Amino acid sequence: MPRRGLAHTLVFSNLAQYLVTAARGNSEGLMLPLSNDNSATVQAIFKAEAQEPIAITCLDKPAGPIDATLCNYETVESANNELHDHLSYLLRLPFFKFLQIDLYRGCPFWEDDATCTESTCSIPNVDESEIPEEWRMDALSKVNPVANTYHELGGCYYRDSDFCILEDPQLGDFYDLTTIPERYTGYTGNGPRQIWRAIYEENCFNPRSTTVGILPQKAESDQTCLEEQVYNKIISGLHASISTHICLDYLNQTTGEWGPNLQCYLGRVASHPERLEYIYFNTVLLLRAIARITSHLEQYDFYLGVAGADDDLNEAKRSLGRVVEIAKQVGKFNESWMFSGADAISLREDFKSHFRNVSRIMDCIDCDQCRLWGKVQTTGVATAMKILFELDENSFSFHTNSSLDTVIQRSELATLFNTLNRFSESIQAANRFREMWLEDYPSESDESLGIQSGIGTIYRYCKDSAVGCVGGVARLWTKGLKSLETFTRGLDKAEL
Repeated sequence: MPRRGLAHTLVFSNLAQYLVTAARGNSEGLMLPLSNDNSATVQAIFKAEAQEPIAITCLDKPAGPIDATLCNYETVESANNELHDHLSYLLRLPFFKFLQIDLYRGCPFWEDDATCTESTCSIPNVDESEIPEEWRMDALSKVNPVANTYHELGGCYYRDSDFCILEDPQLGDFYDLTTIPERYTGYTGNGPRQIWRAIYEENCFNPRSTTVGILPQKAESDQTCLEEQVYNKIISGLHASISTHICLDYLNQTTGEWGPNLQCYLGRVASHPERLEYIYFNTVLLLRAIARITSHLEQYDFYLGVAGADDDLNEAKRSLGRVVEIAKQVGKFNESWMFSGADAISLREDFKSHFRNVSRIMDCIDCDQCRLWGKVQTTGVATAMKILFELDENSFSFHTNSSLDTVIQRSELATLFNTLNRFSESIQAANRFREMWLEDYPSESDESLGIQSGIGTIYRYCKDSAVGCVGGVARLWTKGLKSLETFTRGLDKAEL
């Protein structure tokens, strides 16, 4: 069968999925299954005809306003390369690269004796003698009396203001994040599926929600509040970013070489455009958190342990300054919209409780490397939410009467910047995969650009306007039927 027919038919299938989503009034773009028999048959044919699905949506670069923010995709895109360059320099500083993490405190939700046996799962720790004395366990234990100021939950701790379960400063090992890549490790199968199932199913605001794809599918009559929408975007964006890094640095089992896996990215992210959109959303959220705490950053000793010439120190200061400037320009999110209703207090506590569970679920990951990055990124996102949704301006300063329950600790700030870098890299990776697609499928790319652009336009119309939706659907539906007719005719000839 010609690739042209396959590409057009897949566009028709993608359109059907988009329309199911839009018809249900879901402005969040939930990943819903194609439930009719014909669609299931077509998808089965695709699987038989092609070893991997061709996701035309890899060409569809997000544009326009980012939902639930005051920013647009173009603004994030224009600043991202510079942002990533400066973050990459900053994250080599001891302040950001050394983190103390307890990777072995156990899974509290189910019995878990499994371990990842792949060599890529294991990671090296750092001898404490390499860590500046101010950050070592003995020093932290003296200034941070866990038993007196934290709530205890199954051997773990959190403060009233925290959106995640914290690391006990008296336990765990130190790790150098610059030596531990976030990539494919061979950790696949039931283990990771159970992790994400727990995150989506056990932390829903609505008890009737069920998990499908990367977001929970809700009953048609459900109306989600802004807080739940934001929560879902955060979780889905985190999931999509992690998947992007797995595909970006993938082990070719045949050659033994590491590199980007286009088909992995097409299947996990690009075939559902909203997954990439949520990566951008999380980027804006994290930048807004940095922008909000900017005036208090001078109280942190970012350059402790920096060895080298004055030029290195000056370059580090310049990079931090540029990250802050970009955060102010791009981090356009209005946190005052959140938790402002009559049930604001209970809803915020519910929000925190859910995400604390998510951070604790990360302890159930069997792969050490995956567990480390899962814990780092959930803490980074939780720190951003704490800055935006929980603390007022006075809480950020280390005054003599400040409470250790509210100030942002070094480890929290380090995870915030590292997590922002993960999302920034994911946006860069999306562009790289888009270029790979154009190189691998140049003819299909040229002919499908118009169709794909039409799908994106119709999808936006169907979210906002029934009139635009009906007209556009009629035109593309006709094209889709013709492509499907050509496709099935080719199959009939093949059978003869």
